Amino acid sequence: MNPTDPGTTPPDPTGADTVRLLVVDDHPVVRAGLINLLSTDPRIVVAAEAANGEEAVAAAAAVAPDVVLMDLRMPLLDGADATARILAARPGTKVLVLTTYDGDSDIVRAVEAGAVGYLLKDTPGNTIISAVFAAARGETVLAPPIAAKLVSRLRAPEPPALSPREREVLQCVAQGLSNPDIAARLYIAETTVKTHLLRIFAKLDVDDRTRAVVVAMERGILHGTSPGAR
Repeated sequence: MNPTDPGTTPPDPTGADTVRLLVVDDHPVVRAGLINLLSTDPRIVVAAEAANGEEAVAAAAAVAPDVVLMDLRMPLLDGADATARILAARPGTKVLVLTTYDGDSDIVRAVEAGAVGYLLKDTPGNTIISAVFAAARGETVLAPPIAAKLVSRLRAPEPPALSPREREVLQCVAQGLSNPDIAARLYIAETTVKTHLLRIFAKLDVDDRTRAVVVAMERGILHGTSPGAR
């Protein structure tokens, strides 16, 4: 599939079949605005809406949408995991991500889950409508900044992977543990903790603990933690 710039994809002028749509967003006002926007095209039928990933999975099973317009960061179950579950049950469904987040880890998780498109919420309304039809046809729809990030990531050399023990150490750092605390939790010497940290810093190209956790989260190495969180 060739990536499609949604800004150059007009609504299908051929009178295509109706597209059944599931709209997923945890903000009621945003969700209502999207539904109002999409309902202006008579070929789009909003079959259901959902406020979180779990509702999205249930709604997709109930109404069998052609396209799911999916937010990413939501309570209970995020958009990437909901996408994976929906596609596991209904592989023919097309998921189009619409989010405010353009971080590398967010993009990669959504694409790996099977999303056919990734748009940002500042995308013009007519472009969102066009993207829904493109997604329904199975085309890849990427906002230009997202396409640029994916190309840049593909061209960049793969960074050295952290070992399982290094991941454990970094997870402890993310929880706010000191070196002695990490050593006690993992049953290793404090000098070993320091050695692991030095290797982690080198692999992530950082100089301190906080930056190591931030970079690891951006790359999807760590999930659901923040520096200093307990």
